[in-house]
Amino acid sequence: MNAPSHLHAHLKGDAKYRHQRPDRSLSILAWALGLTLLFAGVEVAAGFASNSLALISDAGHMVTDAASLGLALFAQLIARRPPSPRYSFGFGRAEALAAFVNGLVMLMVVGWIVFEAVHRFAQPQAVAGGTVFIVAAIGLCVNIAVAWVLSKDRDSLNTRAALVHVLGDMLGSVAALIAGAVIYYTGWMRIDPLLSLVVSLLLLKSTYGILRESGHHLMEGVPEHIDYMQLGADLEDVDGVVSVHDLHVWDMAPGEPALIGHVEVSELEHWPRVLKAVRAMLLAKHGIDHVTLQAEVAGRQGRAG
Repeated sequence: MNAPSHLHAHLKGDAKYRHQRPDRSLSILAWALGLTLLFAGVEVAAGFASNSLALISDAGHMVTDAASLGLALFAQLIARRPPSPRYSFGFGRAEALAAFVNGLVMLMVVGWIVFEAVHRFAQPQAVAGGTVFIVAAIGLCVNIAVAWVLSKDRDSLNTRAALVHVLGDMLGSVAALIAGAVIYYTGWMRIDPLLSLVVSLLLLKSTYGILRESGHHLMEGVPEHIDYMQLGADLEDVDGVVSVHDLHVWDMAPGEPALIGHVEVSELEHWPRVLKAVRAMLLAKHGIDHVTLQAEVAGRQGRAG
């Protein structure tokens, strides 16, 4: 069922955000996904053939990278769709959902590597150092190329979540590279789980950041750059505003804040002027363009939309 076009229309003076993200570049994620898939199969096979945990963990990252990039690409494709009768706000929140899922997957991968690393400290296993070094070197080059491609889209939380996967894989490649060289020249096998453990612990910080940011967005929290209390005070400082209540601020899509609330004024005929001043202040001081306010006469129950 298609909604009448005027229901989702934005007229003159309305917010600029159209509840869809046609600006999202699919080519960036598509290139990154292609490069990752090209090498993921090779590294998985080499990791198990050489019996290197460092290389297996790097291979695991590559596989999850491919999955996360595919999910990110799918989410951005959905985010480009216009609003529908069922989803009147559009599909921009799909990017945050994909970022949250990617963060959870990365957390599970880190947990598995830590478990394996602790086990291999107790029971060291033989590792083919030369094979690990060569494959890790190629993998590092691939990861650098993918990270460079993803860095071109810094505005998307979804892409940044995928980039965390790739940066983690870069660290894994460096660890595998060092482990391969140390094993090849010294035969010290414990360097393999040791470096895997170090890389995994380093990844926890960036993974936590993505989970916190995407979770905050999914819970419709107040955008990070907006001070809720200061926002309320600024609204009440506008000439003609008596008080503000039932105030809510959230992100419809990452970087697209919206505000709804009730504004009490002394005289209802002053509302058009007050509304114009409020909208100008919200955009200039807080970057909020999508505003829906209900006017109420102070001390009465009367209202005007």
